[in-house]
Formats: sequence, C-alpha cells, structure tokens
Amino acid sequence: MGKAVPSPERASVTEGEPLQLESLIRAIPDFPLPGILFRDITPLLKDKAGFRAAVDCFVDRFEKEKLDIIVGIEARGYMLGAPLAYALGTGFVPVRKPGKLPASKYTEEYALEYGTNTLEIHDDAVGHGQRVLVVDDLLATGGTAAATGRLLERLGADVMGYAFLIELSFLNGRKALEGKPVTSFVVY
Repeated sequence: MGKAVPSPERASVTEGEPLQLESLIRAIPDFPLPGILFRDITPLLKDKAGFRAAVDCFVDRFEKEKLDIIVGIEARGYMLGAPLAYALGTGFVPVRKPGKLPASKYTEEYALEYGTNTLEIHDDAVGHGQRVLVVDDLLATGGTAAATGRLLERLGADVMGYAFLIELSFLNGRKALEGKPVTSFVVY
C-alpha cells in the first residue's frame, strides 16, 4: 500500500459525520421514476472544498488499511474511487455497465429498487487474493454493490468492504452486504 497524498486544508471526519457535505447534496423528487427521491452529488463535486472533504472522508477512513485495488462502480463510484486510489497508492478498477468493456469479461445481473440492471468487469481486472474495497456514491438496496462483490469473488479477490458517500438507511442496503464491513458518511 502506498502513502496517502497530503491534502491541504484536510478535514478530519469520522464515519457517519455529515460535516458540510449534506448541505451540498441536492434532493430531486421523482427521478428517475415517480416516487424516487434522487440524491444528486453534482453540487458537491463542483464545490472544490466539498469535493476535497468528500474524498478526504474516504482517505481518512482507509489510509491504514492494506488494500491493493479500489473498485469503482459506474459511474459516480469512479468520481470518488479514482481519487481515493490515487491518494492511497493503489490500483483502480472500473465496474461497467454492459457493452463498455472491450476484452473478455464477467457479467452479473442484479435488482435495483426500481428495476434490474447488469454490471461487467474484465476477467483479468483483479488477481486472486488481491484485497479490494468497493466504492460508490450511494448505498440504497445494496443490489449494485452486492453484484459487484459477486463479480470480484468470481475473480478470486478478497473483498475487504464497501464504502459509500451516502446511505439511504431506510432501504436496508447493508443487509445485502452482510458479512463485510460497510462504511458510509452521510446517512438519510
């Protein structure tokens, strides 16, 4: 594991502490379907202090872990996972939606809170026994993260846990990830 890159004006935060991050997350009703309240992180991403604080939440939490790879789930998981991998000195692996990966891959279908979807990973993306952390912006029902975990286990990876900026606790997504540590920083 590499050393964390020093960050000026680094905020020290703990799991579950909203800091100012919650004020930078916009709620959009009825998206993508009626009855869904979408938690939009684009205002947080465009705010340089907010984006830095969000990434620093992850870095502070995981800088002492022995990780080989950060796995980001398309697409918002890339926005948090890639800078985390850079800061920790690990590799970064994207998990993609269908049709985006050019080489041989594994595929996993999963249920969403409002339908089904599919994820893919290159069959050589992670080596047997590599210690990985799965990162995404939001934990809802846990279907997407659990499907990612299944893909990684098929590759022989050791999934060390799951990390999310936001958790919708009322949807009980942690239940789908039982047996692995789950970290979230803003809980609704």
